[in-house]
Amino acid sequence: MCGIVGSLVFQGSHFEIDEPYLTAMRDTMEHRGPDGFGNWISQDRKVGLGHRRLSIIDLSDLAAQPMCNEDQSIWISFNGEIYNHSDIRRELEEIGGHTWKTDHSDTEMILHAYETWGIDCIEKFRGMFAFGLWDSRTRKLWLVRDRIGIKPLYYSIHHGRVVFASEIKAVLADPDQQRSVNEEAFYHYLSFLTTPAPDTLFAGIRKLPAGTRICIGANGSVCEEKYWDVWDHTEPLTGVSDQTIAERVLNELETAVQIRKVSDVPVGVFLSGGIDSTTNAALFSEQGRQPLKTFSIGYDSDYQTYANETHFAKRVARDFGAQYYEQLLSVKDLLDFIPEMVWLQDEPIADPVCVPIYYLARLARDNGVTVCQAGEGADELFWGYPGWQRAIKVQRCSDLFPFPWVKQMMGSLLTPVPKIRYSFQLEWLRRAGCSQPVFWGGAEAFTELHKQVLLGDRLKQKFKSFTSWQALESLYQRFHEKAWEPSHLHWMSYLDLNLRLPELLLMRIDKMSMGCSLEGRVPFLDHKLVELVMSLPSHVKMRDNNPKYVLKKAVQDIIPQEIINRPKQGFNVPIYEWFFKELGETAEAELDRFCQDADFIDKNAVKELVRRRRGPQMWYLFNFALWWRKYIYQ
Repeated sequence: MCGIVGSLVFQGSHFEIDEPYLTAMRDTMEHRGPDGFGNWISQDRKVGLGHRRLSIIDLSDLAAQPMCNEDQSIWISFNGEIYNHSDIRRELEEIGGHTWKTDHSDTEMILHAYETWGIDCIEKFRGMFAFGLWDSRTRKLWLVRDRIGIKPLYYSIHHGRVVFASEIKAVLADPDQQRSVNEEAFYHYLSFLTTPAPDTLFAGIRKLPAGTRICIGANGSVCEEKYWDVWDHTEPLTGVSDQTIAERVLNELETAVQIRKVSDVPVGVFLSGGIDSTTNAALFSEQGRQPLKTFSIGYDSDYQTYANETHFAKRVARDFGAQYYEQLLSVKDLLDFIPEMVWLQDEPIADPVCVPIYYLARLARDNGVTVCQAGEGADELFWGYPGWQRAIKVQRCSDLFPFPWVKQMMGSLLTPVPKIRYSFQLEWLRRAGCSQPVFWGGAEAFTELHKQVLLGDRLKQKFKSFTSWQALESLYQRFHEKAWEPSHLHWMSYLDLNLRLPELLLMRIDKMSMGCSLEGRVPFLDHKLVELVMSLPSHVKMRDNNPKYVLKKAVQDIIPQEIINRPKQGFNVPIYEWFFKELGETAEAELDRFCQDADFIDKNAVKELVRRRRGPQMWYLFNFALWWRKYIYQ
């Protein structure tokens, strides 16, 4: 796990890469790699790679990066872990023709795999990765992001060169990089709490979508390819018994957890006491050579919107003989962390769960752990969210009335009603009237009608005929072209696999844990497990209207029934109650100042949110205002 950076200067440009230029970008990410650093610059000064190292696999100096092959014709800067690297290395050793300088570096394996199979070598990789690879023989730079998007990769093309990095702040360290807001991305941020790839909130800076690679030539040519889509790797499990499916899921889960034990440093587990994290702990504890370390976060009180789960986590830790560590957070902890949160995020990740994840990662790091396993992905794969159950019911009702004009008329009649004007129930009706799916993702901030009120006058005019469906339409088309069963549930999983997970949930894990120099691993998002679960018919996942039916059946003999049967709670923050304390005063003051200095949102609309005590929605705007002042305002 590391921080990577690099640049390629195109033919015809007189710009030259030097050490100060590369180092300035690289060392904005010292937190991603406190264990070492390095640069490589080509003799003609047209290519440069930088690296900050967090040592996880092969701790020797020989595994330092940037790394090259035997004849120095191929160079790489790599972030991530390839869990099956030793298996691929054995295959390469049998083929022969390579000289190995490290004992077991997964980075060196990538170099020799590329030499042998070309860029398609990534099809063999089981892990999480983002890398830049320079091939001097073809004069091409490859930028690659893993299938699920667990690791981020940003890039910008300007002034005759491309610059890429693990974090946007490194790209911004290029003195010629502009800083301005991508206003279309801002509009979508108000829908999804994050910016859909390939855009970022910075105009001109892009992020590589999950499962995508880009080949950039020295002449400035750019070729982008989506190399992995889950629907290309599913085998419909129709006519298979529930018991057989459960056994296959458990076997794949066991493998996913076991290979994520691969590490030369201590590994622990984030533990909430729910099904997902308890499954992680149970499978990780199997054949463990020493007691597992688990880490939990709670709050200084049991709030109405979020009751502590720590007693469940303690019970699980006790059952598995694990060492248990916890920390209880207060609103002061949140306020103290806000400045660092804004800096670590790069662009807003408007999920308040960033706060407990940061403190969770710091707790683990302070107690001798460098890697932790987390439970992200299980709810999206196994139908675990209560909101998804409601969305399915609404979609089915919409399907019963297949006349768009009726829905449009109903929407027009209900729009003036104050209590439901900005409700998502009305928004779902509007979408149905436009023949769009009602589900636009597992996390939504504002409805389309609410955004038209919320935006400042200039942006109201700019986006008066615009909706965030533009960000989803091509994905929806691809879903219907590829899905073996284009069901409502499969659309929901597919959408979140392509948007909410890679750009929101996984980024909060990556940015917050790496802010503490800790690596986060997500077994439920092992791509082989994802392919298996997306091969299941929807009716099996939804059996008896029981959320996570398949997962519960798979793990029923390895985790306590009390955990399996407890109601879904989710990892959250008492943001509603905290807005009645200092957080509300801080956010209100910052948003008032923001409205005076910028024209993105309407001041009266913000005051209405304050009056109606809409704490979560204020948090989304507060995040944007803080980001704008930190990164854009001059």
